[in-house]
Amino acid sequence: MGLLYLGTPLAWADAKKYADHVRYHGITQFLHIWDRLKDRHGDELLWGDELEYMVISFDDKEKNAKLSLRQTEILAKLNAIVDDICADCPENVSVPKFHPEYGRYMLESTPGSPYTGSIRDLLSVESNMRYRRTLARKHLKANEVPLTFTSFPRLGVPEQFTEPYFDPKNAVSSHSLFLPEQITNPHARFPTLTANIRTRRGSKVAINLPIYFDDKTPRPFIDPAVPWDRDVYAEDSEAKNGAALPDHIYLDAMGFGMGCCCLQLTFQACNVADARRLYDGLIPIGPILLALTAASPIWRGYLADVDCRWNVIAGSVDDRTDEERGLKELKNNRFRIPKSRYDSVDLYLSTDWTNRPEYNDTDVPYDEEIYDRLRKHGIDALLSKHMAHLFIRDPLVIFSETIDQDDASSSDHFENIQSTNWQTMRFKPPPPNSSIGWRVEFRSMEVQLTDFENAAFAVFVVLLSRAILYFNLNFYVPISKVDENMQRAQKRDAARSGKFYFRKDVYPHDRSAPSSASSCDSRSSSPVDGSMPKQKKLGNCFTPPGPPINGELKVPIKDEYEEMTMDEIMNGKGENFPGLLRLVTAYIDTLDIEAEALARIERYLDLIRRRANGSLDTMATWTRNFVRSHPRYKFDSVVSQEINYDLLAAVDEIERGVRREPTLLPEDFTGGNKDQGSIGL
Repeated sequence: MGLLYLGTPLAWADAKKYADHVRYHGITQFLHIWDRLKDRHGDELLWGDELEYMVISFDDKEKNAKLSLRQTEILAKLNAIVDDICADCPENVSVPKFHPEYGRYMLESTPGSPYTGSIRDLLSVESNMRYRRTLARKHLKANEVPLTFTSFPRLGVPEQFTEPYFDPKNAVSSHSLFLPEQITNPHARFPTLTANIRTRRGSKVAINLPIYFDDKTPRPFIDPAVPWDRDVYAEDSEAKNGAALPDHIYLDAMGFGMGCCCLQLTFQACNVADARRLYDGLIPIGPILLALTAASPIWRGYLADVDCRWNVIAGSVDDRTDEERGLKELKNNRFRIPKSRYDSVDLYLSTDWTNRPEYNDTDVPYDEEIYDRLRKHGIDALLSKHMAHLFIRDPLVIFSETIDQDDASSSDHFENIQSTNWQTMRFKPPPPNSSIGWRVEFRSMEVQLTDFENAAFAVFVVLLSRAILYFNLNFYVPISKVDENMQRAQKRDAARSGKFYFRKDVYPHDRSAPSSASSCDSRSSSPVDGSMPKQKKLGNCFTPPGPPINGELKVPIKDEYEEMTMDEIMNGKGENFPGLLRLVTAYIDTLDIEAEALARIERYLDLIRRRANGSLDTMATWTRNFVRSHPRYKFDSVVSQEINYDLLAAVDEIERGVRREPTLLPEDFTGGNKDQGSIGL
């Protein structure tokens, strides 16, 4: 969401004049934070989720499911009553918070306060998510529903897809052929961000997704829905001049990407070193869970040959100029930049010996002046390069009222650039004048249609994060292989039929590898054999791995990883690789958990286990199959108004337990209003 100032945003022609000012003072602000808090230690585990909804307006008479553009009105109503509902909260559920997002049809919800490391909090996630959905639903119109659905299937079709209807010819910030101006949150930040990305780039953004060729899809596919001859804006000719590719679905605005919904998690670490260790440990997991949560196979009314949102969002905010993208020689810009500012992580950060320099094997441009400034201040090379790399980007939105700041007490200039580097992971320094510690944000997952599923993936990532730190697990593979995995993760049916690069030996080398996951140990903990008391809550402070027992390791990097299926990565491969789920189970064995709570956790893990082995579909596969089996589908890749209506009505029915889908969810799932799997702890 970023920083929502009340002020006057500068158009790009004026904002770019202050880019160096924001960069310089942003680094100054970071250095103030570093000096104050680099030695901070002992913070407890606090964590939270961000869950996004799109509000759907159902027109039963016309059989049309549209996006309700009432975000401002809905949020005003929710925020007005949120302080008065404490008495109605379920036990142990804090009052939730609702926030605006880019799309005017979107709502973001978070817990009212962070979860702790207690087992009770871990098992309250699902009921908390359900309460948030129930609260939102209660304050919508009778025909409106909050769906956790990643990408609206008919966003940008020529027919009416919003309530109320607006003509895309008035898209003054994006100049889109398909999306009206009113699709965007009216706060000044969002249209300014949209316009400044387009202006800085020198053209509209251009995303091309391969069409899913069905039996009757035209070959070649030349999109008849593109208004090829529109001439409202100068950029309208871009589509016919090559921006729109044959056999692809063409998307031309920020709203197609930033209008998607997702599930994100943030963890507070014990200290900065643990935050960097956790950041690195979760980097290779990002593509794996992107594929496993795949949920977006339909774009602008067509079935696509991809299953995920990631490249759409990356393209939707790609403000790089032709020079920065390598299409022209550098003349007016300083850097050739390989990726969009929304993309996968570029650098591992930990200074532990397990982070070998060879893992950071991609071209990472960085500002040498900023790097030298950070190094002279005493910051290590890896973190200095990370910050100097983020700060090659320009600030996209500058408010005139915030140009001059007190760098000792503000981090707004730092966050201006930090928060618009949208990567699979985010390393988050503490805000000034706050009790918050060093944090790590996990950002790759697509949102799932039920609170049960979203809670399952949230709980899994929380437990995996603890296992990484407790057992000193080593998931390092070269960043180039993580990048490759990100592309593979988005392919159709990647979770079932794809392969991903993953590390073969994940155990620490300061001890011999255990014979089974259930006996994992590390230098930071005693063996899980009952000799030590089990912990009553999730840990947060861990001893880093010691030096290798036989000195420096000389194993060639290429021998450390191999291609594995999703089933092998999650459920194990042979005798040596236990699989992520068994590693999580091994961590659970260190905890003092009652049988009922353990059964509920196992229920979450079983969902993930079955998604990984293919016995349950991903949301993307289920959605594609729903469309292809619809009686009105013509096998031409087109998702019509009626198909879309029936699809989203089915999604709502599944979430409420009215409709059962055993290929998508476990047989015992009975719906959001009935299933009591996590309520009452």
